[in-house]
Amino acid sequence: MNRPNVGSQPIPASVLGMAASRRNVLRGGLLGSAMLGSSTFLAACGGDGGSGGGASAAVKFGMNEASGAGPAYERLAQIAKAYEKKSGIKVERNEVDHNTFQENINTYLQGNPDDVFTWFAGFRMNQFAEQGLITDVSDVWPIDGLADSFKTASTASDGKQYFVPVGYYPWAMFYKKSVFEKNGYAPPTTLDELMTLSKKMQSDDITPIAFADKDGWPAMGTFDILNMRINGFDFHMSLMAGDEEWDSTEVKQVFDTWASLLPLHQADPLGRTWQEAATSLSTGECGMYLLGTFVVDAIPDDEDDLDFFTFPELDSAIGATALDAPIDGFCLSAAGKNQDGGKEMLKYLGTAEAADAANKGTTPLIAANSGADTSVYSALQQKSAEVVGEAENIAQFLDRDTRSDFASTVIIPSLQKFLEDPSDIDGVTKSIQEQKESIFV
Repeated sequence: MNRPNVGSQPIPASVLGMAASRRNVLRGGLLGSAMLGSSTFLAACGGDGGSGGGASAAVKFGMNEASGAGPAYERLAQIAKAYEKKSGIKVERNEVDHNTFQENINTYLQGNPDDVFTWFAGFRMNQFAEQGLITDVSDVWPIDGLADSFKTASTASDGKQYFVPVGYYPWAMFYKKSVFEKNGYAPPTTLDELMTLSKKMQSDDITPIAFADKDGWPAMGTFDILNMRINGFDFHMSLMAGDEEWDSTEVKQVFDTWASLLPLHQADPLGRTWQEAATSLSTGECGMYLLGTFVVDAIPDDEDDLDFFTFPELDSAIGATALDAPIDGFCLSAAGKNQDGGKEMLKYLGTAEAADAANKGTTPLIAANSGADTSVYSALQQKSAEVVGEAENIAQFLDRDTRSDFASTVIIPSLQKFLEDPSDIDGVTKSIQEQKESIFV
């Protein structure tokens, strides 16, 4: 399998397309009533005027980051400004904090949405495509610099493209090089080595693994990696698709393994944000942290001191060749009033020029476009591109690889219930399975 040259080549099609190609036809309708009934809505910016009438009219841009969110916000704002300057078209930005955007996306798309909005590849994209909430943008493709692998990741079950990628990032175990060097630690490659390292950290008054789940989604990353390490990538994707039983022996083994590892994690994760957990890594209170490379956004001063390793092998027959590496990008709202203008903006958003604009003067993303300037990448990002390129299987993350209503209304509260009482694995898995049967029909 070809490796990216420090991000200058796209991820192989056999890697990126794996999760997307497993999806056949979505087996459900609209998102859960909890989302539809939310009291907080994503209101499109501006009124109805000024956004219709063709490609020369203003384009409304829905951003899943709000001012003050750091590099993630700056990158999106800089892309919007660069497109305005290049095209002469006004871009009206609708800036919404990430969690609010996620929780209310379905209501937003069924109401008066912006034209172009930030979103994700994989099942989450396909779900909106099958609901008719996003527009077929096949005529935007091909985009120079975005190879067939990214086109595959942008393709829904009807064979059409509904997405334009901008960047990607792996989830891994992050640590501070200075802490490891000072204490003589080495990255583990097996469960035994992880346990030995963790015990040494505890003897040094360091909590082995930083952990937070106040926002609901971070624990999904732990479930993903444990399931892929214990049961393999194919089982994981089948479970996400609703084709496996959540109260099966295989899934119970995942929770049982997780329960055995919880004493290595920070206590009381439901009261801690991921940024606070990152701070614990930064201060040396914790030795490792399973998260995406966006961990740097919370502790930018530590970037040169950060390194990572992929989560260790738990079963030699399964190996450690699968990981989460979500792809971020953009879609066109079907209810957006400026379809032509939105498509023109999407053509730009997939270019190397757009990626370079996003990366100017801030922590850069790992660009999907092969023509983007990789000289701005940190050593951490260079390694990230290489690790993703070497992976045999790539998942998009739990809440992107399964139905969003199932992820938000069933998995989040269930994982949090497990974290509160890890002894009731039978109860948690039985509850998930019962709810899954009423959703995946």
